[in-house]
Amino acid sequence: MGIRRDSPKNSPRKKTTLKHLFDLDPKPYVGSPFPSPRRGGGGTDYEHDGILSAISYCTSVFTFTDPQESPSQQDLKRLKLMDVVSLLKSPKKPLHEQLFSPLMSMVSVNLFRPLPPPSKTSIVSALPDDEELSTFTPLWPHLQLVYDILLRLVLNVDSKKLKDYIDHQFIRNLLYLFQSEDPRERESLKNVFHRIYSRFTSYRSFMRKAMNEVFLHYVFETEKHCGIGELLEIWGSIINGFGVPLKEEHKLFLMRVLLPLHKPKGLQVYHRQLAYCVSQFVQKEPALGGVVVRGILRYWPITNCHKEVLLIGELEELVENIDPDQYRTLALPLCSRITRCFSSCNSQVAERALYVWNNEQFVKMASEAMEEVFPVVVEGMERNLKLHWSKSVKQLTENVKAMLEEMDPPLYDKCLREIHHRESEAHREQIKRQQKWDQIETAAAKHSHFLQPTKTICVSSH
Repeated sequence: MGIRRDSPKNSPRKKTTLKHLFDLDPKPYVGSPFPSPRRGGGGTDYEHDGILSAISYCTSVFTFTDPQESPSQQDLKRLKLMDVVSLLKSPKKPLHEQLFSPLMSMVSVNLFRPLPPPSKTSIVSALPDDEELSTFTPLWPHLQLVYDILLRLVLNVDSKKLKDYIDHQFIRNLLYLFQSEDPRERESLKNVFHRIYSRFTSYRSFMRKAMNEVFLHYVFETEKHCGIGELLEIWGSIINGFGVPLKEEHKLFLMRVLLPLHKPKGLQVYHRQLAYCVSQFVQKEPALGGVVVRGILRYWPITNCHKEVLLIGELEELVENIDPDQYRTLALPLCSRITRCFSSCNSQVAERALYVWNNEQFVKMASEAMEEVFPVVVEGMERNLKLHWSKSVKQLTENVKAMLEEMDPPLYDKCLREIHHRESEAHREQIKRQQKWDQIETAAAKHSHFLQPTKTICVSSH
């Protein structure tokens, strides 16, 4: 998925020389955005030429890594970009339509570039606790201003006038840039992309499908993408504007895109944004709670303890928005998963699962199916009290056990009796198996001479 520059057309890149610089800007820069008009009637034309000159100079791209590049020319480009920004911020008069093409061409030349290969810390750098490990692009002094220019164009210019320049290919190129490892660039991209979505209403369906393709490519093919969190933030705002009842298209997005996003190992990077999107769906239609809970249980991690902690918290929040009519059908699968979690050898997972029982809605849901839930939960707690290595987990288990005993003492005692009965039955079966093995070993010892290999003597003829 690479960058294409089909629209808008770009002028060929030239190597900037000092002579070329003076030809483009005959007047020295004195701090004003653009040269003052000459005397006579040609002032407006001269100012227009000055703007075009600045835009033309800004189409030269600096890498900031080439030792042959001139720092003074880099600074001069930054100043000219600032001049263009100040022009777009000026409320005095609207931007001339003849400037749209060179401006969008300059934006495309600067933004749409090949990205460097991802570093080994690309996933780690997106974690909130490891921001110092983020990879920052050296181009940012210029890119920041270019993104500001693009944002001003999208906000201040009529969308109909920009449709010739901001087309489907332009949007695909913007989506490609979300793979940048620089969080500052992704934040700017998020703002621009969201503004385009809000202002270019005819592009909304295409933009949603394009983002979904990025998600599916990430989940089922690469599991490598730095901008999933930012794209989900955009989707969170979009979902917030959905009307009720939800369209079938949006429900399919929940089931086929959002729920599978719980599967990748990089979930912790974007889980906050993902959980917000999912909760928005359940808040708008609580009947979707059953689909969501079963989907999350389907993608439950096996060995990733950090993901387990995150998903336990998400399930706890979802329970508060689920339609109460679904409590009985969801109680057993949810409580079974929580029971396996508080029996985990990882103390963080076990403690987080036990804290779920402090949630009133979760306890209310469990009480809707006491006969099915209690045998599973009680067995897990008794096993915890006997075998778990952590003292804090055992203490929390004691607290939850006391609470459940108060809820229905006869049922709890019944579950304990059944547990003891199953344990005694299992013990008797174990004794029977051991006795059978002893009989087999005794019989084998009596007839051991039949089992001994025949000894042969080899006589050599030499």
